[in-house]
Amino acid sequence: MARRFLVTGGAGYIGSHLVALLCARGEDVVVLDNLSTGHRAALPDGVRLVVAELADQAAVDGLLAEGNWDAVFHFAALSEVGASMREPYRYLLDNAMLGTQLIAACVRHGVRRFVLSSTAAVFGSAAVSPIAEDAPIDPGSPYGESKHMLERALYWAGRIDGLHSGVLRYFNAAGADPSGRLGEDHDPETHLIPLAIDAALGRRPPLLVFGTDYATPDGTCIRDYVHVADLAEAHLLALDHLTPGGDQNRDPDRVHEGGVTWNLGTETGHSVLEVLQAVARVAGRPVPHEPAPRRPGDPPVLVASARRIRAEAGWQPRHPALDDIVRTAFAWREAHPNGYGD
Repeated sequence: MARRFLVTGGAGYIGSHLVALLCARGEDVVVLDNLSTGHRAALPDGVRLVVAELADQAAVDGLLAEGNWDAVFHFAALSEVGASMREPYRYLLDNAMLGTQLIAACVRHGVRRFVLSSTAAVFGSAAVSPIAEDAPIDPGSPYGESKHMLERALYWAGRIDGLHSGVLRYFNAAGADPSGRLGEDHDPETHLIPLAIDAALGRRPPLLVFGTDYATPDGTCIRDYVHVADLAEAHLLALDHLTPGGDQNRDPDRVHEGGVTWNLGTETGHSVLEVLQAVARVAGRPVPHEPAPRRPGDPPVLVASARRIRAEAGWQPRHPALDDIVRTAFAWREAHPNGYGD
């Protein structure tokens, strides 16, 4: 019998890859999305789409009241570090407050499992690398802070109401569905790899490299890029671990009652310039670029330790190599110059 899942933000970049994976496994999926950054065309045929805001409590309650939900996957959120430095209260209200309202609604309607799309931004400028789950939490931006607030809300929902939660802290999601059906389509685009690809293809002006004087080998920021399809797989692994009677003796500041907290990355960092070199190799042409000032809130290095998810769930990324990640992203961008508009 098919299980039934609600995916908020399921028409977006990462959410749509999870929806496709769930559908391929025969599950019943409903998507809640306001389509501000998501796309109807990213959803498989037969998936029910409810177009609504998380702030519309009546719509959220009405949907959850339908009952028989095996879990909620929560992707819907604002997600730009730089924008959160300019609009901190918008991020704290939209991400933390509306996300907490969703958690409360799940508790009211008897949902027992909840998987949160969180972020490595909760660590800020971590003093260690790679970063494990028990590294000090010190968000360097309102975006990171808003996600940490949701993590804490889930802790209390687990401790008080028995909600079993999975917290997945992404490092840098990248790439596209290897089949070519799904990809990254933001307006405006802010992620490095698609911007570099478009610059190489002559579809945009030279790429701006924000900061060339960091304490890294080539002076540019280092990030851990993880394939979006591997992230989708990790969500199903988290779901399998959210069972009643989970380990109740874990550190409450790091993990959640009856659940798991995992960092998701490849444990390998690549600088901005190394990414541009990978795009040039795949595209067969250079990436035009220019130096620019640092952006507020950008830490020099963010590289994951994924030892916990490997040990607890046997997660093995299928696309760990940077060139493989870039190759799938390039195939999507080349075939879809107007994104889902094609």
